[in-house]
Amino acid sequence: MEQGEKNINKNILIAVDDSENSHRAVTYVGQMLGDAHGFKVMILHVIAAPEDDYFSSGEERDQWLKQRQKSIDDMLEEYRNELIKAGFNPENVSVRSMLKYCPSMAECILAERDDTQYSTIVVGRQGISRSEEFLFGSVSSKIVTHARKCTVWVVE
Repeated sequence: MEQGEKNINKNILIAVDDSENSHRAVTYVGQMLGDAHGFKVMILHVIAAPEDDYFSSGEERDQWLKQRQKSIDDMLEEYRNELIKAGFNPENVSVRSMLKYCPSMAECILAERDDTQYSTIVVGRQGISRSEEFLFGSVSSKIVTHARKCTVWVVE
């Protein structure tokens, strides 16, 4: 390590869905850090597991999951390619989707951050109204409120 260089964790977790604001979050990270060296990015999508009684059969559930996983994989690969085109080393950009029951999506994202020790979380701000945010909360607001020992970027 050179004199004056700090030992900082350059790992970034981008939590995404198929919204335009998630796409903007990925684009923002690419624009800000694509040419920088040493950053590693994980693009994460959490598939909220439906309740057991949501489907009439296990076969119907499996079919839904298969279709959902395919569309998520395509989306994640598109986001990954965007970061690579922005200058990230392909070895430093990974994707992950997981099926998980989440009391709130923010809790799942924060749990993943805690498990993986990413230093920065990047999320797109949901396009919900202030009254909807007041009633239901927003993922980005909950992450900002509850995140510890990390930086949070909310991209609108």
